[in-house]
Order: sequence, then C-alpha cells, then structure tokens
Amino acid sequence: MTLSASDLDTLIGRLDLPAKVRLLTGATAFTLAPEPAIGLRELRLSDGPTGVRGLKFSGGRVVTLFPNATLLASAWSEEALTEVGRLLAEEAMVQQIHVVLGPTINLHRSPLGGRLFEAFSEDPLLTGKLAAAYVRGMQSSRVGACLKHLIANESETQRNTMNSVVDEATLREVYLLPFEIAVTEAEPWSVMAAYNDVNGVPATEQRHVNVDVLKKAWGWDGLVMSDWFATKSAGPAANGGLDLVMPGPDGPWGPALVDAVRNGEVDEATIDEHLRRLLRLAERVGALGPERHYPTDLPAPDSDIRREQLTRLAAGG
Repeated sequence: MTLSASDLDTLIGRLDLPAKVRLLTGATAFTLAPEPAIGLRELRLSDGPTGVRGLKFSGGRVVTLFPNATLLASAWSEEALTEVGRLLAEEAMVQQIHVVLGPTINLHRSPLGGRLFEAFSEDPLLTGKLAAAYVRGMQSSRVGACLKHLIANESETQRNTMNSVVDEATLREVYLLPFEIAVTEAEPWSVMAAYNDVNGVPATEQRHVNVDVLKKAWGWDGLVMSDWFATKSAGPAANGGLDLVMPGPDGPWGPALVDAVRNGEVDEATIDEHLRRLLRLAERVGALGPERHYPTDLPAPDSDIRREQLTRLAAGG
C-alpha cells in the first residue's frame, strides 16, 4: 500500500532535526542510512547505466556489460530500451540493489566527449523517448531509475569546474527536453544533479531548474541526489532543491545544515520536504514498508539467455 502524504509526515514527525539531516547524506559510497525508528532499511544504489556494478567501485562480482547506449539508440527502438531497462532491473535484483544510476541522457555535443558511449544521441527528442522507455522497463520491477546529469553536463573535460552558459530558450528546448520527456512519460523516481555550474550557479544549487522547473512546473515527486562529491554548500544546496548528498558519511551537510536551519538560513520545512522525497523513493523500491523478497532464479551474466539477449540488442543497433 502506498504511503499517503500524511503517513510520510507522521514518520518525519518522529525524528528530530539532526536525525532528519543525517538521512540526507549517504551512509557509505553507495548506501543510504537506515532508521529503525521509522522502519527505514538500508537503501542501496549502484552505478549504471550500461550495467549494474554493485556496491564496490572495483573488485566486485562479475556482472553483465550491456551494449553501450549509443549503439542501442541506433536501433531507434523504444521496445529495445524497455527490454534493456527490464534486464538491468534483473541485474540489480540479483544484488538487492534498489536504484540504478542511469540512464545518462546528456547530449552528444562533441565527438571528443569522454562519456558519449553511455549517452544515447545528439537528438533531445530521440534521447528523451529512449530514456522514458528505459525507465519504464526498469521501474516495472520496482528498481528505481536515476536520470543524469542535470543539467548542461555535456563535457567530461573539466566537468567539476566548468561553467555552462546557456540562455533560457536553449536550456528548455535542448538540454532540458530529454529530461522533460522522460519525467512526463515515465516518472523516474530519482534524478542526479551534475558537477558543473550553469550560468555561474552550481547544478546542485540550481533552484530554477531543480525546483521551479523539475518539481513545480513538471509536477515531479521524485528525489534529486547529487553526483558523487558534487555538492559544494549546505544552505544554498538545500534551498536549491537538492534532496540527497552523495556519497557519505562525510559531506558538506551534517552539522553545517543543522546549523543553517537553526540560524534561519534554511526552513525546517525544506528539510522535511527533502526527507519526504527520500522516504517516497524508499517505499517505491522496497526499503520502507513491507520487507521485499527478490527472485532467486534470474539469469547469470554468462548464461546462454543473457548472451542471446545482449547479442540481439547489439545487432539491432
């Protein structure tokens, strides 16, 4: 049963301010902290979008590597991307992963882009349609998708320091369009804020994009997490629509964000809204509410069925 807004508020009301803020930064590199007082269990994230790596950055289990997004997009097939999302969800469930950090829907703006392989195309319409299909396939198994990276994060070179200068029309009609299509057609449960600045403001503090456009104009009720180590501030990021800082346990929030609330820089209602979105995500993926049971008969990465699926998907592109 889906928790209502009042149910979520009841859970939030059981926590004091430091406990609320503690939940808004990751517990480890790829997990979120549990909170027994409200029945919240550990929530587990994994890198995507062309596979499900698991909780270890390297040296983990053998997993399936999927055909890259550019190749998949070359089939111009929403059905193929729905299947990819479903198969990635299987790979996640084998590892009891709740959220896969994909799809990447930044645009191909230069052939020198270092991460082009994990993004679909230069076309915002094609990218958005394929992303929506990917999200639908993945979330049909209660594994959360995460659109990334919001926004104008089309260069890997100097990605942590660059300032993307974009006028409003271009922002809306080019860079935001794939996100808008995926949000409105598939309702992804999370979105990742990027490393770069946009018009001089860090993406993690972009209230115009994160709040005015994404959450209000598009009516989206999911969670905005930071890219890893992308958050640069406490109060400005919290007020700018960022819901979750990754990774943890250290980061710029913690005591600094508690102080920002107590000195009036951030309203506690803003903290509650961030936590409400986190708890909504947790319920959707089975980390809050009834215990989730995972299938035990899913194909192994080197199985014949996986080889057939991957070969067919690659050939289609």
